Amino acid sequence: MTKSYTPILVGVAQYTQPKHTTSPLDPLGLMAHVCRAALADAGGVKLKELIDTLYVVNLFQWTYRDAPGMLCNVLGISPERSYYTPIGGNTPQLLVHKAARDLASGRRRAVLLTGAEAIYSLRRSLKGDIVLDWTPSESPERIDGDDPPGVNHFEASYDLYLPSYVYPIFETAIRASYGRSPEQHREYMGRLWEHFSLIASKNSHAWSREKLSAQDIAEVTSDNRYIGYPYTKSMNANINVDQSAALILTTQETAQECGIDPSRWVYPLGGADFHDIWNFSQRPRLDNSPAIRNAAQVALDQAELTLNEIDVFDLYSCFPSAVEIARAEIGIAEDDPRELSVTGGLAFFGGAGNNYSMHAIASVVERIRHDRSLKAMVTANGWYITKHSIGIYGGTPPKTPWKDSDGSSIQRAISDEALPEPVEKADGSLCVEGYVVRHDRHGQPEKGTVIGRLTDGKRALAHIDAKPGTLLKMEEVELVGRTGEVRFDQGVMRNLVRFPEFS
Repeated sequence: MTKSYTPILVGVAQYTQPKHTTSPLDPLGLMAHVCRAALADAGGVKLKELIDTLYVVNLFQWTYRDAPGMLCNVLGISPERSYYTPIGGNTPQLLVHKAARDLASGRRRAVLLTGAEAIYSLRRSLKGDIVLDWTPSESPERIDGDDPPGVNHFEASYDLYLPSYVYPIFETAIRASYGRSPEQHREYMGRLWEHFSLIASKNSHAWSREKLSAQDIAEVTSDNRYIGYPYTKSMNANINVDQSAALILTTQETAQECGIDPSRWVYPLGGADFHDIWNFSQRPRLDNSPAIRNAAQVALDQAELTLNEIDVFDLYSCFPSAVEIARAEIGIAEDDPRELSVTGGLAFFGGAGNNYSMHAIASVVERIRHDRSLKAMVTANGWYITKHSIGIYGGTPPKTPWKDSDGSSIQRAISDEALPEPVEKADGSLCVEGYVVRHDRHGQPEKGTVIGRLTDGKRALAHIDAKPGTLLKMEEVELVGRTGEVRFDQGVMRNLVRFPEFS
């Protein structure tokens, strides 16, 4: 019988670079900083020599030809395998699952995960505030794994590729499903995000520690303009940060050999990875996530826990809709007293590109070390409520050993519900299912886009045929459920929809 080992997290570190440093570290330097700190946190002097696998999370803005190789040289490590991951905010949690399976099977002995962003410092340099002496940026020579685009050509042709313009579509669909008016829902989002701001205000690693009220977050002002209606600036993930994090996983058996204090050990208890229908325009509904629902249940089943036994959550929080969908799919009631974040979320703690969830995992590990009775759930999300990884952590060994598992039947059932591609040249009546109104840097509406159903049930995308003043009026009412007249315009080569009541 093959021996099974018990995977554990033994070293964690996270770092938020001071905003006004005159010589900021680049992403490579930030990763080196937290990797050394994670090794020190583990406290096992032999562990460094045993690291046989390195994962570097995909860098958002300042990339390198060979980030894993360069980091190995800086750290003085020689892992047998090193990887540079595809794009996706789900990646850190996904990597914990991969590492846990490999460690449990004996295929690996010690795994190092890290990622970083230094977008704030890069923007400072572009403004001329500082001069950077960074390792030159180059396109990566390889990405290890499939890295398909997050949108299809239909979605891209309507400029629906920036998350700040896609997540509002989900939000309007959610709002309509709850029957709230636009004003009621704006206040609701403000109250939801107020809790995240409060958590960030107490977190020494948070990028923004200013405590904002629900009104501060929801009220539209010159400093808190709409970006993609119905989201104000404060409701958007903040990528303008300098942050890094690292995790080290090994096995309980190796940790004992290395003399690592058991008080440092935290156990992955369960985890699952699924994706929703890849292109959001082909999902039957815009306000749910079968992938999150299934991943949460599979992870809980593996951990042999119920949802009521989870003490601590970190729900991926790039935008309010991501939290609202995850909370509903997992089964967390709106009046549940348990907090939904350990960090303060991407809007306030900081959204360090693809690496945010590594900070959440590090924070969870620190919580469990202080109270080993705690059970924690971390959710991670990539693209547009597309890729999902959910992990559960605790201070005692899991009852069920980690092993390679097959979730293909669940994934197949999710993907088989995909609708046909949207109608490219639509004509007739279009009933709105979700929409967004883009605003310029001065807060003025410049373009509205809807997704909806034609009378035959087929999907179509369309830009709203209306002037800015009319778009402002539309923001005061609920467009979801309204029917407009759609046509394909040869001049712009796009579908345009007009609502007679706003003519």
